[in-house]
Amino acid sequence: MKIGIIGLGSMGGAILKGLTQSGIEVNFHSPHFDKNEKIRNASFYESNSLVVKNSDLIILTVKPNVYRQVLEEIKDFVEDKIIVSVTSKFGFEELRQILGNKRFIQMMPNTPALVKESMTGICPDQSIKKEEVEEIIKLFNSFGKTVVIKKEDFLTFEAVCGCLPAFIYVIIEALADGAVLNGMKRDEAYQYISQTVLGSAKMILETKTHPGILKDKVTTPGGSTIVGIKSLEDSGIRGSLIDAICNIINR
Repeated sequence: MKIGIIGLGSMGGAILKGLTQSGIEVNFHSPHFDKNEKIRNASFYESNSLVVKNSDLIILTVKPNVYRQVLEEIKDFVEDKIIVSVTSKFGFEELRQILGNKRFIQMMPNTPALVKESMTGICPDQSIKKEEVEEIIKLFNSFGKTVVIKKEDFLTFEAVCGCLPAFIYVIIEALADGAVLNGMKRDEAYQYISQTVLGSAKMILETKTHPGILKDKVTTPGGSTIVGIKSLEDSGIRGSLIDAICNIINR
């Protein structure tokens, strides 16, 4: 299966890097790409239509405001190829309005694809065969972990996994500010906190233990951890995070 990418913003660039560094060849086009730059396992094409002509699966990572323009440009060349939309603003219905009854997948990766740690969700339409879905999951697993998401859960998945890296960065930055306020060097604080966040996530994934149970195991009576947790609860951290997800979905 030949892969094409249209658009090389943060997300498109992360997907391209993850695929090519895993030895997967990719065709791509971006109007802002320096044609003198060489990317191993990647072929630059002069237009979006040429990418589509020379690919079997085309990932659209352009900004929503130019999505319709790009779809109009490629519609005569799609044929039976698979179009992957990386925005909830253009779901199956919107894609069919322009491209007709073609073959579509909605996809939501996140920028940790740059370090092969994306949490990617895909929602294939009914025209995508089971063996094709399996092949696509294998391809996308080259830059992280990929799961199939039900259509009704896609917006929630996008809110949680598409936006979560930015939330985590804000949390890490705030924790580092607290450490700096108390005399720690900032670069050291970022290193220590990031490793602790990484380790804590791995604890949940590898032990399959509820995060509340893991929290309880390290909150000794009268200890410093429970004092910190009370401060977080007093400031409404749970409600703020829940509101953030709901506000994204309802925007």
